[in-house]
Amino acid sequence: MSDLCAVSPHNLPIRVLVVEDHHVVRQGLVALLNVTDGLEVVGEAADGVEAISQFRKYQPSVTLVDLRLPRLSGVEVIERIRMETPGARFIVLTTYDGDEDIYRALQAGARAYLLKGMTSEELIATIRSVHSGKSYIPPAIAMKLAERLGTEELTPREFDVLEQIVHGKNNKDISTELKISETTVKTHINRLLGKLGVTDRTQAATSAIQRGLVSLEMSTHRIHIK
Repeated sequence: MSDLCAVSPHNLPIRVLVVEDHHVVRQGLVALLNVTDGLEVVGEAADGVEAISQFRKYQPSVTLVDLRLPRLSGVEVIERIRMETPGARFIVLTTYDGDEDIYRALQAGARAYLLKGMTSEELIATIRSVHSGKSYIPPAIAMKLAERLGTEELTPREFDVLEQIVHGKNNKDISTELKISETTVKTHINRLLGKLGVTDRTQAATSAIQRGLVSLEMSTHRIHIK
């Protein structure tokens, strides 16, 4: 962690925005950062829409953002803010370590990806590192990202079918919902089973949730083939 100890230039405090929907967690982060030398929490938000508003108002140096937020996801927050402010610096702070979650967050422009089990020292060092222009991905997260990059991506239609499987739909239901034939549904299922490296729909659903491909609370995020 020694390479994460860059300090704020000119001894100015690093202005931090905390975006977290769980009140107790958010208040704990705010309390920790506000008693840390060189850091200053300038704003906090409990959902994705409020996060964008707070960012525009305070223009923080670094934003801590959870992935699962009401109204807009953490990835959507990063994408929308970076469209307005390309240089905005984000640290994802989450309980989710699925390879697809990691991939989406970093693709959106996050500079670091931390799990909430990290130490306060690691969090503070990462904030200073990101503020200085560096990125930080813990080794365990980097391994999952490498595995994700080595797998074949699903097509948008395969994502549609996978989402239906996760929600317990049979082939006939999927056919009706997506307005395609049952034969086409079976073709998509066979292809996505191969890409996911599983042998049946139960394993496919489990893998999809564990990897963050499909969330039960959120709609599927489409990722197009390169």
